Amino acid sequence: MPQPASVHSASPAQDGLERWTTAMQKVCGQFQTELAFNRSLFIGEITTFNRAGLALANLRTNAGNIRRLGDNPDRDDDQHCFLVSQRMGYSQITQGGASIQLSPGELLLMDSVGPCEITPFGLIEHISLSLSREQVRKHLAKQGATFGKISSTNACGRMLHLLMDQLCREGDEAGATQGEALQAAFIALLEPGFEHADDNPGSLAGLGGVSLRGYVQKVIDESLGQPGLTPANLAERLSISVRHLYRLFEEEGDSVCRYIQRSRLKRSADDLSNPFLKRESITSIAYKWGFTDSAHFSRAFKKQFEQSPKDFRAMALTAGR
Repeated sequence: MPQPASVHSASPAQDGLERWTTAMQKVCGQFQTELAFNRSLFIGEITTFNRAGLALANLRTNAGNIRRLGDNPDRDDDQHCFLVSQRMGYSQITQGGASIQLSPGELLLMDSVGPCEITPFGLIEHISLSLSREQVRKHLAKQGATFGKISSTNACGRMLHLLMDQLCREGDEAGATQGEALQAAFIALLEPGFEHADDNPGSLAGLGGVSLRGYVQKVIDESLGQPGLTPANLAERLSISVRHLYRLFEEEGDSVCRYIQRSRLKRSADDLSNPFLKRESITSIAYKWGFTDSAHFSRAFKKQFEQSPKDFRAMALTAGR
């Protein structure tokens, strides 16, 4: 990765854009930025840092579009792939003809070579981990593509999420040996950690013997971090009626809304009891799993677990010592 650079701008758009572009190209390559429509205040911030012997970059911006044309391979950085963690806000990243939407807490792998486009939806924050492109391509030889979303449900995908979260919060420096071992672990988990087409929400065709309700629950479990996950939104994505969706859960004496909330609370409880996430605030954990109101989250959590989130975390971490 290029030498560390840092810039922060919240000034008249053109001045801020010029400084941002210079820093962005030093850190990330030949990207060009377009301001969001009718935005007079541009926010752009890039910092690079090292954690446990690995190079990371933190990007925060409300740009309208960030694009790398990739039409001149000689100018591309062909040494790295980047594991990108969406820390705040929503964005879409397009590469190799595929587009992936990212919500807070989600991960994807992207290549430093070829055309690429990042479209923020408002203010976003990314942290990207630099990985050896040669080693990534070697381990992904069967898959071929060096662009894809990391699953939040399969074992290897969840391990990547935990490792990335820990790395983003770890404060100490480490030597090259530890960094090499960590990089090897990240790369080894990539291929089994990818989210595959048959894991994604989509058409109900070809379910075979899998129950429709089980499939719907799988879609919900993959989408818990999206605040807009509602019965109407879910039914539209699945191409079924809202009434049909409700009936699937009512047949088991349940409701789709209760299932979504229970699942979000369970994921939140898992994170609160995880010692690797002890520095993450309760509010950020709630937001990560789709809650948008901290007071509502606290009430719902206490009703479900008969403890406040704070007390639950304290007891879980003490018991785990």
